[in-house]
Amino acid sequence: MAKPHAVMVPHPAQGHMNPMLKVAKLLYQKGFYITFVINEFSHRLFLKARGPNALDGLPDFHFASVPDGVDFGDALRDPLLHCDQLMKDVPYPYFRKFVDELSSSTAVPPISCIVCDGNMTFALKVAEEIGVPCALFWTPSACGFLCYSYFQKLVDQGILPLKDESCLTNGYLDTVVDIPGMEGIRLRDLPNFVRTTNPEEVMFKFSISETEKSHRGSAILLNTVDALERDALDVLSTIYPPIYAVGPLQLLEEKQVPKNSELETIGLTMWTEDLDCLTWLDKKEPNSVIYVSFGSVARMTSKELLEFGWGLANSKQNFLWAIRPDLVLGESSTFPPEFEAEIKERGLLVVWTPQEKILKHPSIGGFLTHCGWNSLLESVVAGVPMICWPAHAEQYTNCWFLCNHWGIGMEITEVKRGLVEKLVRELMVEENGKRMKAKALEWKKAAEDAVAALTGSSYVNFDNLVNKVLLSKFQTS
Repeated sequence: MAKPHAVMVPHPAQGHMNPMLKVAKLLYQKGFYITFVINEFSHRLFLKARGPNALDGLPDFHFASVPDGVDFGDALRDPLLHCDQLMKDVPYPYFRKFVDELSSSTAVPPISCIVCDGNMTFALKVAEEIGVPCALFWTPSACGFLCYSYFQKLVDQGILPLKDESCLTNGYLDTVVDIPGMEGIRLRDLPNFVRTTNPEEVMFKFSISETEKSHRGSAILLNTVDALERDALDVLSTIYPPIYAVGPLQLLEEKQVPKNSELETIGLTMWTEDLDCLTWLDKKEPNSVIYVSFGSVARMTSKELLEFGWGLANSKQNFLWAIRPDLVLGESSTFPPEFEAEIKERGLLVVWTPQEKILKHPSIGGFLTHCGWNSLLESVVAGVPMICWPAHAEQYTNCWFLCNHWGIGMEITEVKRGLVEKLVRELMVEENGKRMKAKALEWKKAAEDAVAALTGSSYVNFDNLVNKVLLSKFQTS
């Protein structure tokens, strides 16, 4: 019997491809043939990081390298250029040609559905043309997605774009805006693309463009937990096609993909993971280490790097810090010899880590994070409270919810070593940190309940997504 065939189209950034890969593995486990599309630039990076056979896939799980029409070289690393090209549907003819070739091949089953990132709506256009359902996977939080969905309304109300540059410093960003399900949220808590005076600014315009196109999707998929973002999900369900909250995908994958599965050989990372740090953690007391990582995109100055470093050192707490090569803007990420001496035995600096495993390690008691949604969810799954330094996009919204609604976060408002030291100590050894840890364990239980077989909200939602949407064309063919 022919298999259903899902074509997966992630946005070519680490934080988008990882969750899409989890969706692909879950679909494979349910009997789908998988074609996972990666642009040529990312394809080369993965092979460089993981070896020439890293994307060989499996007989029914195929990685495809497809051009997207954006110039190679450093320009492709510029998200503004890339999103501008996406908004103009530049990748469309390349993807359409690929899909036509795939459809004419007798070596693979007929395409029965497309699952694309919410930013990759050229794939939605192709799905409409070939007559298959297309689920849009928005990788931000539900609250972040809701904020993007309200950009146009805030324009219509005259709140955005900013009137002039003074609005960035004169208190205007403290204006409370009216977004249902987010009572009390301020402009500064919205994705930072709103901090512009230019209505044509790429990311501001791109956010409006892509959320508007999302109305055409067959369904919208979100990596979140019903209990965690109920209000935002309720509002989104009045705006868009069916919304399916299926997170945390990390837990759903753990529940549904058997241990030692052939799928374990499939992974995507642009940096080589340091596994020795797990051995270092094994020697530390439970809840005694704060893990520090600012994700795959956030950047900082060399001064900020030193302030974070000395704040951590002066806290006298154990810490593990992942410092990727391009974290510091235009400079190398180095510390003076006296810093290395100060943190001996207490601090470990590495390039990249297996973050899900790190956060679940019993020695980890806190997480200093940029508030990217993947990292935040991984921390929730592990029951680990956070110190938040949002740097980009909807990370500011995630931070607002963490600190004001979910009770498991504290924000670093200014990168000063004294404040970093104070917050690290508060999180790791003081009463407020203990209260946050208790709350984090409550959210961990909610996340586990969501993926429980047969009854969990995310378990049920994923089954419904598959049966009601992704298999709808396959069942009638």
